[in-house]
Amino acid sequence: MAKDIKKVVLAYSGGLDTSIILKWLQETYQCEVVTFTADLGQGEELEPARKKAELMGIKDIRIEDLREEFVRDFVFPMFRANAVYEGVYLLGTSIARPLIAKRLVQIAQEVGADAISHGATGKGNDQVRFELTANALDPSIKVIAPWREWDISSRTQLIDYAEKHQIQVPKDKRGEAPFSVDANLLHTSSEGKVLEDPADVAPEYVYQRTVAPEDAPNEPEIITVGFDKGDAVSVNGVSLSPAMVLTKLNELGGKHGVGRLDLVENRFVGMKSRGVYETPGGTILLVAHRGIESITLDRGAAHLKDEIMPRYAELIYNGFWYAPEREMLQALIDKSQEFVAGEVTIKLYKGQASVIARTSPMSLYSMDLVTFEEGSGSYDHHDAEGFIRLNGLRLKTFAARNKLLGRS
Repeated sequence: MAKDIKKVVLAYSGGLDTSIILKWLQETYQCEVVTFTADLGQGEELEPARKKAELMGIKDIRIEDLREEFVRDFVFPMFRANAVYEGVYLLGTSIARPLIAKRLVQIAQEVGADAISHGATGKGNDQVRFELTANALDPSIKVIAPWREWDISSRTQLIDYAEKHQIQVPKDKRGEAPFSVDANLLHTSSEGKVLEDPADVAPEYVYQRTVAPEDAPNEPEIITVGFDKGDAVSVNGVSLSPAMVLTKLNELGGKHGVGRLDLVENRFVGMKSRGVYETPGGTILLVAHRGIESITLDRGAAHLKDEIMPRYAELIYNGFWYAPEREMLQALIDKSQEFVAGEVTIKLYKGQASVIARTSPMSLYSMDLVTFEEGSGSYDHHDAEGFIRLNGLRLKTFAARNKLLGRS
């Protein structure tokens, strides 16, 4: 099989794992390796990844700033659905993988590569997300998953391999690394080591983007988020690009300790996993989006969205971003956002983001209908009597049968 692979495109972070994978690909497949590093707003300098790749003999090194595409074409469509997995997780890692995998496939097509490769382990969800995306976009492309092929089975063996091949081992990777981190503009995800036992409280040093809520400012901060067709377009009255909206909300939310989550989730591959997530900007965005929808969406549309949301979120979590059913649901969701426009006022305080006001030129909220004062007469209180009688008819029939059978 190795003879069939002449060129492979590797998703390369510049970290220990993918550096070892790079060397392993060169040794095992005797092939040319093209590295691809995506800037998704992880907050790290990416040029060191280029230098490491150069030191390992790589000629074709791709580093791309995908922050705007990430937020515009992946994060925002997901937030139009108010998607959360298992009720709380905002899918920060899940939504990044389809974009990375898409670019891997596109670069492979551009350079005539036979395969793509990733550093996801055989226990995680990411292997599924990368490979299902590849299947959907180019069925002919081969996928090399080293963690499922090589005989390295522990962190100690990984470090031994690195030292044998003179690959730099960061000090925090020696011995017992505290935890592993995945980050992008939407969130940070920390798991493993000190976080593996869900009975243990996560150390404060795990958190990187948010202050502890108890250490947040003692005065609340009031902000506004503007929307157009379901997407956030401004913060505090200033128009911003999608990536800059999320960057600004991350800054505001992090300062007030917003968006921390300690979760035991059900992985698609069948096991439970404990992770600590920080999604400050995304948490504000979700609260604000539901706030503007509350006055612009019809009840039937809003309730239908809430019904399909768990299915939509599960598709993203499981790696089916490019599946036809996700695209069908997206079309429905996007149709619902036609009139979701206006401005939401949010209070940030001690880890909480709360809607305190909302306004929209497309509002369905009628002061005349809800006022306790005398209205224009468009609502007749007497109409409620027949409405209740008709809705209560089946309940009366059900109760009468129970009485006949001697049941309470």
